[in-house]
Amino acid sequence: MALSVDTTCSVPVTALRAAPYSLDWGTNVHATVIAINSYGSSTESAVGKGAIITTTPGAPTSLSEVYIQRTKSTLGLAWTAPPFVGGALIIGYRVNVAE
Repeated sequence: MALSVDTTCSVPVTALRAAPYSLDWGTNVHATVIAINSYGSSTESAVGKGAIITTTPGAPTSLSEVYIQRTKSTLGLAWTAPPFVGGALIIGYRVNVAE
């Protein structure tokens, strides 16, 4: 009879780092796994593909109109990219327009 055991887990950051228990955004984390039963422990698994600690970026700043680009049918806008990108490259922006 096979015993069903969960094969996923969440690893607390305290297990990965000493105080102040935080990983920098963009940090690449690799792990190995060892199986354990009543007879002992397995050898280590191969290193996983890794995970990058990411989150959503900060908001762009300094939004302004570029008057020279204004026409009857277009509005020119400029902004500064967010200083905090969340550990991943910015791949695009969405402009929301309200009247």
